Amino acid sequence: MSRWMEKDPGMLLKRSFLFGITGIIVCLLPLFNSYFNILSLPLGPINGIGIALQLFGLSIAVLVLRRRKLEEVLKDRAKKMILILAVALVYFFIVN
Repeated sequence: MSRWMEKDPGMLLKRSFLFGITGIIVCLLPLFNSYFNILSLPLGPINGIGIALQLFGLSIAVLVLRRRKLEEVLKDRAKKMILILAVALVYFFIVN
C-alpha cells in the first residue's frame, strides 16, 4: 500500500474518476436492458462488476483524501468524487 501513497494525488483522482465512471456505465447496461429488452441474458454478474469498479474508485478517492499536506483543490475534488460515487452506489443498490 505504500506504493499507492507515494503516487501523485492528481493522477490518483484521475484513476478514481475512470474507475468510477466505468463502473457507473457498466451498472447502467443491465438497467437499460431491463427496460428495452435488448438481450435475453442474465446480466446480474455485469452489475456486480460495475459495483466493484465503483467501490475501487471510491477507495482510491478516500485514499487521496486521507493524505497529509494535500492542496485544497485536490481535497475538494476528492470530496466531490466520494460524494458522487457514494450516491451512485446507493442508487444501484436500491434499483437492483
